[in-house]
Amino acid sequence: MRIGDLAHKTGVSRRLLRYYEEQGLLRPARLDNGYREFAGADVATVRHIRAMLAAGLSTAAIGKVVHCVRDMNELKVPSGCPAFIEELRRERARITETISQLESSRRILDAVLDTAPRNGEDRSRETAL
Repeated sequence: MRIGDLAHKTGVSRRLLRYYEEQGLLRPARLDNGYREFAGADVATVRHIRAMLAAGLSTAAIGKVVHCVRDMNELKVPSGCPAFIEELRRERARITETISQLESSRRILDAVLDTAPRNGEDRSRETAL
């Protein structure tokens, strides 16, 4: 199938599909005229790429493991690809650390906001009374 067909079936733009190819996530065949020819399995691959991106994995991480994912309907941990499991663990740890940092930032902002005037009131007026 051509890139436009894959874009239509997956809801992903042609430009993004080209980007996935540049990143090594998709490997379409090239016809004699230079056109890309995608396989039917690439529909599932694009869906898996989107799911892994939504889970917070980078395209670099996905590139290391996308070849392990073969199931058409679900994103499952394949038994024969231990690198996939380790990559997911590393990404989960990275995401957990990022969440911790964001929660810390939110606590700091909450503390600052707790000292700010509410609804345009001037706090100096409250302390003067």
